[in-house]
Amino acid sequence: MGDVAVGARSGHDGEEHRGHPGAPDVPVPDGAMNSGDDRADGGDGTPEGEPRAGTAASVTGARPPRQSRSFWKELPILVGIALVLALLIKTFLVQAFSIPSDSMQNTLQQGDRVLVDKLTPWFGSEPERGEVVVFHDPDNWLAGEPTPTPNPVQKVLSWIGLMPSAEEKDLIKRVVGVGGDTVECKNSGPLKVNGKALDEPYVYPGNTPCSVDDQGGQFKVKVPQGYIWVMGDHRQNSRDSRYNQSDRNHGMVPVDKVVGRAIVKAWPINRWGTLPVPDTFDQPGLDRQSAAAASLTAAPQGLAVAGV
Repeated sequence: MGDVAVGARSGHDGEEHRGHPGAPDVPVPDGAMNSGDDRADGGDGTPEGEPRAGTAASVTGARPPRQSRSFWKELPILVGIALVLALLIKTFLVQAFSIPSDSMQNTLQQGDRVLVDKLTPWFGSEPERGEVVVFHDPDNWLAGEPTPTPNPVQKVLSWIGLMPSAEEKDLIKRVVGVGGDTVECKNSGPLKVNGKALDEPYVYPGNTPCSVDDQGGQFKVKVPQGYIWVMGDHRQNSRDSRYNQSDRNHGMVPVDKVVGRAIVKAWPINRWGTLPVPDTFDQPGLDRQSAAAASLTAAPQGLAVAGV
């Protein structure tokens, strides 16, 4: 007996019984099963209750489009990512510090914000002559100085590195001598390093390079390896290495106490500028930094801009 298809169409008018020309229409008894080629529903050949062929729902593995999260649900995630990035930058790359005194005038004014490179010390770079550096108090240099009490907002900003921490005892000075150097001051100057007189245009106007007093302003010291000798640019208003020679380090600052080099004045905006090494430290007779150290020193300035 031939195949039967009652009322079934292939989807093309006029092509009934293709392949079986002249086959008679035979009624199908109730309850009879159609063959595998039959279609239960009319018209397009799709079984009743099933999606039509070619629709998105019939594609294997297709899913309905996901609804995007609302802004308020994503905001905590974005804030969390920003905080993590800020902490990483503060810890390993760049940190902001505020200038608390006038000891570095006119290079830095009280209230200025500077960005400090913390990256190069991780690669073994050590402070060089002429650099302005931030360092932890080496031996009670800040004894008797008042400690500010920050408000909650300042505490949060200092925690993520946008403001200095009130609990950190840090100072900022210019490096004058490094390990192996002989630094001396006689009368009102000039300041000498390894016998070479320094021309210091950064010294505060009206100050002399050396201070004539008996508390430490007149000195001749040899800087040990692993230490630096620092002085403020406001020579007659800076409690620096000269006036701490009675401490356990004889006024020297251990290199491992150095936080990093101040490379940019970031705030206020009208005082924006870099803090390069003065040319006086490049004169013949002074040991100049190696090319590798120079490249390490210059590299983070781009990171400082990103940090801002």
